[in-house]
Amino acid sequence: MTRKTARQSRSTAATLFRWLLFMLLGGLAALAVGGYALYRHLEPQLPDVEVLSDIRYQIPMSVYSKDNLLMAEYGEMKRIPVGVPDTPKQMVQAFLAAEDNRFFDHPGVDYQGIARAAVTYLRTGEKRQGGSTITMQVARNFFLSSEKTLTRKVKEIMLAVKIESKLPKESILELYLNKIYFGHHAYGVGAAAQVYYGKAVQDLELPEIAMIAGLPKAPSSFNPIVNPERALSRRNYVLNRMRKLGFITEAQFHKAFNAPETAKLHIRPVELNAPYIAEMVRNEMYRQYGEDAYTHGYKVYTTIDSKMHALVEKSLRLGLHDYDERHGYRSKKTQRIDLKQLKSPADWDARLAEMQKIGETVPGLVLGFKEGGADVYLGAGQHTNLGLNATRWTHRGPKELFKPGDLIRLRKDNDNEWRLSQVPEAEGALVSVDAKTGAVVALAGGYDFALSTFNRATQAQRQPGSGFKPILYAAALTEGYTPSSVVNDAPIVYADPSQAGGVWRPKNYSGRYYGPTRLRVALAKSRNLVSVRLLKSIGLKKAIAMAEEFGFEPQELPKSMPLALGAGSATPLRMAQAYSVFANGGFRVEPYFIDHIKTDDDRLIYQATPGLACADCVDSGDPKGNLAPRVISPQVHYMMNSMLLDVVRMGTATQALELGRSDVAGKTGTTNEYRDAWFNGYVPGLATVAWIGFDSSKSLGHGETGGETALPMWMRFMKEALKDVPDTGFPVPSGLTTVRVDGSGKNGSNFEVYPAGRQPRNIVPKRSRPVNPGGSSAQDDGGAGGGAKSLESLF
Repeated sequence: MTRKTARQSRSTAATLFRWLLFMLLGGLAALAVGGYALYRHLEPQLPDVEVLSDIRYQIPMSVYSKDNLLMAEYGEMKRIPVGVPDTPKQMVQAFLAAEDNRFFDHPGVDYQGIARAAVTYLRTGEKRQGGSTITMQVARNFFLSSEKTLTRKVKEIMLAVKIESKLPKESILELYLNKIYFGHHAYGVGAAAQVYYGKAVQDLELPEIAMIAGLPKAPSSFNPIVNPERALSRRNYVLNRMRKLGFITEAQFHKAFNAPETAKLHIRPVELNAPYIAEMVRNEMYRQYGEDAYTHGYKVYTTIDSKMHALVEKSLRLGLHDYDERHGYRSKKTQRIDLKQLKSPADWDARLAEMQKIGETVPGLVLGFKEGGADVYLGAGQHTNLGLNATRWTHRGPKELFKPGDLIRLRKDNDNEWRLSQVPEAEGALVSVDAKTGAVVALAGGYDFALSTFNRATQAQRQPGSGFKPILYAAALTEGYTPSSVVNDAPIVYADPSQAGGVWRPKNYSGRYYGPTRLRVALAKSRNLVSVRLLKSIGLKKAIAMAEEFGFEPQELPKSMPLALGAGSATPLRMAQAYSVFANGGFRVEPYFIDHIKTDDDRLIYQATPGLACADCVDSGDPKGNLAPRVISPQVHYMMNSMLLDVVRMGTATQALELGRSDVAGKTGTTNEYRDAWFNGYVPGLATVAWIGFDSSKSLGHGETGGETALPMWMRFMKEALKDVPDTGFPVPSGLTTVRVDGSGKNGSNFEVYPAGRQPRNIVPKRSRPVNPGGSSAQDDGGAGGGAKSLESLF
């Protein structure tokens, strides 16, 4: 090559270099200008990262009993926030190894990682390495969508740099560990540890830590429940990365690598199954807080006593079974399977699983007969033999009732033996209230929430029947009547255009009339005609005013004479509120079921302050405290309590004497055509109401009165609830006097209570004879009273 040619080549090369340098500098300048323009365009669109300094995680609402047992959780996201200081060092190292080992070295964006990912992509055409740092994932999870676009990626990088400039690394890591999704509704490492291993984060072993750390990359693909093989491979990858980075020793690696995978779903167990009251809480919280109720981690503590609730639920269910079994076995509704086609226990298990447990009952499959009974398969390899005792209530033996292949239901009896059963068709409610404060201590709104979510304790507006009479009597005593005031129990007719023939002819349940009758006896025997005349005497206006003082709403009270027989409407909870007046000395308390509410960090944000029924406070004029209003005077209360005690001693609720207590009082109630059966009862300090009926309001059947149907359910609960609770009574208030009078007592005389100075001169005869022969029944309560059906004549 000549010198000239060499010079020309060097000149050409220099020119090319200058041109390339110019192009490169121009490109870089253009890129810088474009980048700056993109930054200026996107920067105003970026959210304020300062909010991360006071972030609120979406945490479900938890509902607890009074004694701190978990009743329910509401909220899609399961989350248990954990601080970095409380997070095991190996957990932090596992995430660094899996996601971002240079986290503590880069400024939010790992340019080395991005370069490696770019080179790998250019060389292979595949995206094998990601360039996202933990900070970038925080930016994406808190502020951005998951769409894969260049604009979103640029925003992610810009936000990551801003976050790093505002927050320390530990805070960013804490945000990440508590925000990231791990599958199965678990957000954050705390929830993941609970969901997959049933442990707190601090109790996890190294293999479990690695498994959790491997999940964020693909919570579905690497899920140990859904895809255990891929999950195990991902776990071991994380362990290998931890070894290479020096986070764990060779020995630790091999031990964890060879450990079996033990993940399984651990749903936080409900410690107290009380779905009706839990749903009441959920509804009230949503009313107060809207959607925030499900995401702000509220911890709601109710007034429910777990032991009392278990008693209420069991008593209601057994009471419904008692009623149901009196009305026969519905064999025509029995389902069957073909045992020739479904031959194996696995087939049988699958079919029984479809039926599920309902209330007290479990499904069973009749396989055949042996040892004088039916061989019934209960599932999971369990069998039982149903003999004659197990079917005695049907008045038929097993061979008369069953065929092989029948799908039946069973439940345990009092001796823990299996017996034939069925899901009751009638429904009921049982609610118990602390009469001094209004706190709902136990509530069951139906046989099984899974069967029907309708809460009959709070939503079923039913006619209270004779259960309303004590409110009417309290109004009468307030107006000057006394327990020995005499009212004529005789036929009466009222003009009423709404009735057939334009008249209303109320009757007693027995169809008999007993002439002049003391109010004490009339209430105990539930004499309807006395109640009607009493209402006529004091007037509708005063009776309704008294009912509203007891807690009834105006729309629940008809402005007509059938009100005397309970023709209004009330829920069991309303009746419990009303009878709390008798159980607490004469005060109206407002039922409530939320005692207090805390935030997820245990900060108290609500505390119930119920009005307290305190006779000493009110009657002495002590203004201290939040006091419930007095609605009947101490004297009227004492007289009413003594009369309601006699309902148990000699009236329509004598079955309750079996409890062996002297302080049990209350009133039965049965509506027209036996559509509702009630017992509204109490002891001082505790009011409990039992109701049984059909949702369709059809008849329970002849003779199914409050005293026969609802009272036994009430007694089953109160017998256990009052164990170790001593008999108590109300002190005699000033202004009353006790006088011996002739009456119907076993010793030929009784004591009666009167307002001082108002004891009568003439006492009612020892025994009043009925107008028509035949005597009276102690169960003179309930049934058809002669009025038209539209008026629901109640007793």
